[in-house]
Amino acid sequence: MGIFPKNRDLTQPLKEIELRVDASFFRARAEDLEMRLDAFLTAHLTWRSRTSIQALIKDGYVLVDPSTRDHPRGTGTAELDRKPGRKLKHGSRVIVVVPEELRAPMVLAPSSELTVLYEDAGVVVVDKPANMAVHPSGRYLIDTLIQRVHARYGAGFELETAGAPRLCHRLDRETSGIVICGRNPSAHSDVQQQFERREVDKEYLAIVHGVPDRESGVVDYPIGPARASSVGLKMAIAVDGQDCRTSWRLIEPRGDVSLVACEPFTGRQHQIRVHMAAIGHPVVGDKLYGDDDTLFERGLAGALTPADMRALGMDRHALHNHRTAFRSPATGERIEVVSAMPEDMRAFFDRD
Repeated sequence: MGIFPKNRDLTQPLKEIELRVDASFFRARAEDLEMRLDAFLTAHLTWRSRTSIQALIKDGYVLVDPSTRDHPRGTGTAELDRKPGRKLKHGSRVIVVVPEELRAPMVLAPSSELTVLYEDAGVVVVDKPANMAVHPSGRYLIDTLIQRVHARYGAGFELETAGAPRLCHRLDRETSGIVICGRNPSAHSDVQQQFERREVDKEYLAIVHGVPDRESGVVDYPIGPARASSVGLKMAIAVDGQDCRTSWRLIEPRGDVSLVACEPFTGRQHQIRVHMAAIGHPVVGDKLYGDDDTLFERGLAGALTPADMRALGMDRHALHNHRTAFRSPATGERIEVVSAMPEDMRAFFDRD
């Protein structure tokens, strides 16, 4: 269960955080999981120390709805629990009440800092900056893309009753470019179904290491979890993975890097990054699919060295959702939206 319920006005301060204990998050079998309450919250509320989380528990800000044999997902009634060492099983529900003095503003920038590329009665299409999360989760809870959308398109009661704008798809935090949001439940569902039916055309720009030995190609390797990696979200080419297909074409080689256009025919996690790395041309700045995936963990910890940054070339992976075409739920017309390559990618590609 996510931190934020559906249709909530995400411009309003967060009062509660609701989490579900999921064994897969900890790479454990459901029947084997037994975890301390403070350890569980430390793993999810990564912006707080374990000591401060223990204090929240002891001060009465945490409620637990435990999983039992008769109620594997809890009873629906959570009770106060002041014991940091309380053991949790798969399926338990945990609610953290955010103290009033810690209820920070959810949007830091004015709504004018949202770049809108297209809008009609059904959708709003925005240009996501690099290094911005699309939705609040994990360590990124404030000033996300959808929160800026909510700040621009209404607030409070109006959003709650009409159905707050919702993301029709997502981009990785470091990826920049086009994101479509449904302005009402019907339009949101319509665009999502277009994605599922593969009726949405997408073209990404990427700066990759090396120069391909041909002008274009198609990569159709299946993708699955990288079981040999210590990074839980890493994907890899896997014989038993999901079918996955990406076409690419060379736009321009320049020195030891190349600008390429990539079209994903499927929508797997990290698809373009995995496929380009698999053919020997990883995306510049990619901390997860380059030569050393320990860069990813060092990046999360803020511990990248000058040598690391020289090896990466950019402080984020050089991937941009450049062009998207879809059918407008409001008008029925085919809409094509284009976002120019951002300045940081352009500056890197044009460097001496």
